[in-house]
Amino acid sequence: MLRTSINGDSDGKTVGELWDGPGRGLRVVGFAPLSGDARLLIQHERSGRSQPLVWDLESGACNEPRVDLPGELVGSWYPHGKALLLRHHRHGRDELYRYDLTADQLTRLDTPRGVVDACQIRPDGSLEYQWSSGEHPHVLLADSGSQVLTPPTPAPPSVPLADAWVDSPGGRVHALVAQPRTDAPAATVFMLHGGPGGQVADGFWPARAAFVDAGYCVIHVNYRGSSGYGSAWLYADREQPGLIELEDVAAVQDWAISAGIADPDRCVLAGVSWGGYLTLLGLGTQPERWAAGVASVPIGDLVALYEDEMEPVREHDRSLFGGSPEELPEKWARSSPISYANRVQAPILIIASRNDPRCPIRQVDNYLATLTELGKEYESYLFDAGHFSLVVEEQIHQMALQLDFCARHVRPDSPAG
Repeated sequence: MLRTSINGDSDGKTVGELWDGPGRGLRVVGFAPLSGDARLLIQHERSGRSQPLVWDLESGACNEPRVDLPGELVGSWYPHGKALLLRHHRHGRDELYRYDLTADQLTRLDTPRGVVDACQIRPDGSLEYQWSSGEHPHVLLADSGSQVLTPPTPAPPSVPLADAWVDSPGGRVHALVAQPRTDAPAATVFMLHGGPGGQVADGFWPARAAFVDAGYCVIHVNYRGSSGYGSAWLYADREQPGLIELEDVAAVQDWAISAGIADPDRCVLAGVSWGGYLTLLGLGTQPERWAAGVASVPIGDLVALYEDEMEPVREHDRSLFGGSPEELPEKWARSSPISYANRVQAPILIIASRNDPRCPIRQVDNYLATLTELGKEYESYLFDAGHFSLVVEEQIHQMALQLDFCARHVRPDSPAG
């Protein structure tokens, strides 16, 4: 439920309430950018996908833009408050539109095929936005088509991303495929996103480009639990978090093998954060599928994670699992990688932070100690930062560790063994 006050009230008086019912989110974007304007832009899920509406706190009226576009829409204000800038996101790509609130008119803005990471309307009404694609690195563009900023050392381009739609137990899964220039089945890295409610879109990702340059095919899976495909898909992993996502990963892997894209004996499972968690869980629950695993800032022991993490993250995890480990011990154990450590067959590289507030280090230590006790093959690297390092040299070092590890265990140029 949203409760809000206007005109600088500080007495806690509620001036408006909005509730769409259980299971339907509401998120505040911001008030109209005009002094004394009581209109509030929010995102809702009334239609099963994220869309904007304008809520007038003085009249109580809700104005939902009548936009007939599939996919999800995220709105922001034009400086004069008479129009909205809409980012239309569908199937991992973005378009920009201007919606005139007075005329109820939608106008598409000319943007290249790819992803808009950020966009802003300048006071004069012109648009600037950050854009990239799987092939082209990030640039800052203007609506005139010109490039606003030119980096002193531009990143080299990569390869374009191809779409794949694969049937899985939960429905059609969208995957994005980056292939090196070869016709033979390739060593393939299944690179899983974090979140869990994240997604991979057709934007530039240096880690993907590095693996492709090294000769690996890279496949991303927007499994159940990913954003960008509607509310039902976003919340579809609640029955058994982790295991649900891995069902979709397995379906995409089977498709990639049958399509002659991936070499079944040279498949690497890799991911960061929640993707790192899925990597450790997949290596234990699907040991026959993976030749190696690379898990960055992962989760290895869910119960220890819950005991050590911040309360806001605990709240998220209780929502995800439907309760705490004390309330649902079997469900948490079924989803915890440490429960399956004895089944791990592939070598693992684990990269973790000693000062990670989201994935505290004790749960990683527990997982590594269990691997040691079981005599499993693994390598680990610990660094001093938060959930990620923002130091460029450290990021490059971690990427080099991953490429070296994969080259030793899953060579990109010839089948293993």
